[in-house]
This record gives sequence, C-alpha cells and structure tokens, in this order.
Amino acid sequence: MDNNDNLPREFWNFISAKLTFTLGLRMISTIVIYQMFHLANTYMVGVAGLTEFLPAVISALYAGHYIDTHDKKKILSVSYILYFLCAITLAFISLAYFSVPVNIKIIVLLAVVFCTGIIRSFASPASNSMIAAIVPRNILQRAVSLNSSSYLISSITGHATGGLFIALLGISNAYFVSATLICIAFIFSLQLKPKPPVFAQIKEPMIQSIKGGFNFVWNNKTMLGVISLDLFAVLFGGAVAFIPEIAEHVLHIGPIGYGFLNAAMDIGALISVLILLGIPMKKKQGIKMMLAVAGFGIFIIIFGLSKIYWLSFAALAAAGVCDGISVVIRGTIAQLYTPDELRGRVSSINSIFINSSNELGQFESGVTSKIFGTLPAVVFGGAMSVLVVAGTWLKFPNLRKIEY
Repeated sequence: MDNNDNLPREFWNFISAKLTFTLGLRMISTIVIYQMFHLANTYMVGVAGLTEFLPAVISALYAGHYIDTHDKKKILSVSYILYFLCAITLAFISLAYFSVPVNIKIIVLLAVVFCTGIIRSFASPASNSMIAAIVPRNILQRAVSLNSSSYLISSITGHATGGLFIALLGISNAYFVSATLICIAFIFSLQLKPKPPVFAQIKEPMIQSIKGGFNFVWNNKTMLGVISLDLFAVLFGGAVAFIPEIAEHVLHIGPIGYGFLNAAMDIGALISVLILLGIPMKKKQGIKMMLAVAGFGIFIIIFGLSKIYWLSFAALAAAGVCDGISVVIRGTIAQLYTPDELRGRVSSINSIFINSSNELGQFESGVTSKIFGTLPAVVFGGAMSVLVVAGTWLKFPNLRKIEY
C-alpha cells in the first residue's frame, strides 16, 4: 500500500481547506436547524431544507458547465468567501440585542440558506473534481478515502461543537466561530495551484455541455444506478430534521446532547471509513454497497422506535457505519468512471441527486412528520430506504456485480 508520504503537499492543503470549511459548514447547519426548530417547529426545519435544495438544483446544471470551463481553484476560493459572508449575516441577525421580530428573523434565515444552496452548487463539485488533478491515479482510492475521512472528522466535530457552542456561547457567537473557520479554509485554498480546464481550447456551447454530462450519466448504467440508489435512500432515510424534536420531546436532552446525537451518524461513518482506509475492499464492492444501504434503513427504523438516548445514539452511529461504507464505494466509482473533461458536470449532477437529496429529504421529513407524527415518519423513512435497495437490486443487476 502507498504511504501517506506519496501524497503531494498540495493534497494536504486541499484536505486542510476542506476540513476547516466542512467544520464551519456543519456547525452552521446544526445551529440553523436548532434555531429554526425553536423559532418555529419541525415543519419549518423541513422548509429550510427545501429552501436550500431548490437553488442548489437550479444552479447546479450551470455550475457543472462553469466548473469544467474555468479555474476550479478560483471557484473554490470565491465560494468560501461568499459562505463566510453568509455566516456573518446569520451571526448578526441572531445577536441578542437586535430585537428583530421572529417572522423577520425566519425570513432572513431562509434567505441566507437559499444563498448557501447556490454557493454549495459550485463549491462541492469544484472540490470533488479537483482530487484527480492533485493526486496520481495509482493512489486515487487512498486519496478518496482520506478525503472522506477528513470530511467525516470535521462533520462530526462540527455537529458536536455546534451544540456545545450554542450552550456555552449562544447562537450568535456560535455563528461567529463558524465564520472564522470558513475564513481559515479560504486561506488554505489560496495555497492550491490553479486548476484550469482540461481542454481549454474547446469552447462548447453551454446547453450542449450540460447535455453531455447528462448523456454520460444516463448511458453509464453503473453511475446511474449508484446515483439513483443514494438519491432515494437518503431522500426517505434522512433523520436530521427529526433530531431536534426527538432530542427535546422524546429523549429530553439539552443542546449539548442534541449536538452529539446530531454527530452520531458521522461518528459511525468515520469508523467505517478509517477501517476501509487501512483495509480496503477488494471484492464484491457492489453487493457490499447495497447491503450497507439496506442496513442504513434498518437502523433508521430502530432510531424511530427508540425512547432511550444511548440506543438512539447507537442506532444513528450504526446507520453511519453503513453510510460510510456506501460513501467510500460511491466516491471511488465516481472518480474511476468519470473522464477528466466531464468531472465538473458529473460532480454537479451528483450534487443534484445526492447532496441535495439531504435537503429534499429534510423537507420530506418535515412533511411526513406533519402527516404521520414524528416517530412514525422516521420509521416510514427507514422502511422506504430498504424498499429502495430491493428495487435497485432488481432494476440494476449489474450494480451488484461491480468490482474495482
């Protein structure tokens, strides 16, 4: 196995930027969900998810074309600065001595979340499409695993410290800490080398460029199957929107307990990613991915039935273990199967069907909680995730045969 020393210095600057950005990003996400629940209810938490989902999807198509035709490093740095401004806005609107009416505060929160959806549609694909340009192909799988583990470490820490800072510093100061971290990420991003388009001489019309990305994914049944599986599993199995209400009304824990419960899934995912980093899967990755997604749904069902804090935490952590396995396999498939000149567009399509499914799933959670009640809605979502795996098993038989 290749040693860490074989990875270039630029890769570690890239990881440092992603780690600090994700740490700030996850803190903001945790704080926004907590704040929105206490300003309104779980349904409005779902509305906030939809507010981020819609602009992310609408702008993602153009973002993919733009990323493939411009310097990815510059796109990433500008995205970090814009996200920093969003964090500062959230911090100021949440200051205790600003006597802003609740309705106005909710509108501002939703407006900022809308802007972060647009920014993320550029930042995430730009970041994901840079890895293959930074590291050699022979250590790409290891780089993907390291990238996933650093993301999960910062995601766990962000969720946990988000709740901790709410309790210790208050909501506004917690936002200011998040903004500082994003600013640090921007400084690290400046250390990266320019990443110009692979084929700078080709000026393809935007519509044709976007169509080319979709044609590649649609005609590549492996990519299409992987994206579809994750889209619907996350759409139905997302439990993030329920956590504030379950933490307060079912488990009766404060903001610190909420923060750690919010981090439980990422803790489990980190465990599995670290194990796979040391012991990579060499056979039957397709079957393992599908079983992992089914396991994810089963543990979400257990979370929905639990009334005990440690069991709820363990169920989310176990769901995270399953999700971590799926993340590594999906990430490696995406990097290995995508041509360099299409990485921005394919990453953007991934962001539509995978990353944005988290926010759409958050909205779905808010709607189903209003229809069925919170706990039945969680169980329903987990059961639907298992059914999605069964449907994918039948619809995409080649997916379970994948090996790399």
